[in-house]
Amino acid sequence: MRRTERLFQIIQILRSTRSPITGKELADELEISLSTLYRDMAELIAQRVPVRGEAGMGYVLEDGYDMPPLMLTADELEAAALGAAWVAAEADPSLARAARDLVAKLSDTIPKELRPIILDGSAKAIQTKVIVAERFDSALLRHAIRERYRLQIAYKDRDGQLTDRIVWPLLIAFLDRTRYLVGWCESRKDYRHFKTERIEELKVLGDKYPGRRIALLKGWEEVTSKSMPQ
Repeated sequence: MRRTERLFQIIQILRSTRSPITGKELADELEISLSTLYRDMAELIAQRVPVRGEAGMGYVLEDGYDMPPLMLTADELEAAALGAAWVAAEADPSLARAARDLVAKLSDTIPKELRPIILDGSAKAIQTKVIVAERFDSALLRHAIRERYRLQIAYKDRDGQLTDRIVWPLLIAFLDRTRYLVGWCESRKDYRHFKTERIEELKVLGDKYPGRRIALLKGWEEVTSKSMPQ
């Protein structure tokens, strides 16, 4: 990973949590040495990124920080437009609407000579299967994922049996026009994949699950990679 990418990743990690993160946690997550991390933090501070570090506590990013605006190349712009088109076709209604709004905002803000890239790009997302509607508000699910809220779901398995689960939601995965909720199941004490079309009821509980989402995702990726054929 190049240093500029690593600095951006550090900011993204700090932005994703409100609690301090120790230097060792950051170094382990980025797979770099502590000395390299300290040099990166010094560079961020030199660039006036409002990172605050306290001995024995860890690093935090002060509230209100936002990334500077980016100048997009033609390829980057087309990648954004293609991704938004795919989301508009595959995601739930509220996220699909946000994707269409994103394309409209890009069209309004980029120079006129680049607008044909948005309207008539060289790549296009094509779907051949009908997506199945869900019985819950997906915006609530995404909110629970971002804020680390525990979920209570009523889930119907492939045999039609209904079970109650308490789940730590980690992400929504897309595969062949089927959406999956990936999470840690308290009942099974393991990672599980739930087809969203089989979730009969979904309730966002008022408390948050322990641990950091990024660490849990890393654990899920390790388990998934071991189960995949080589």
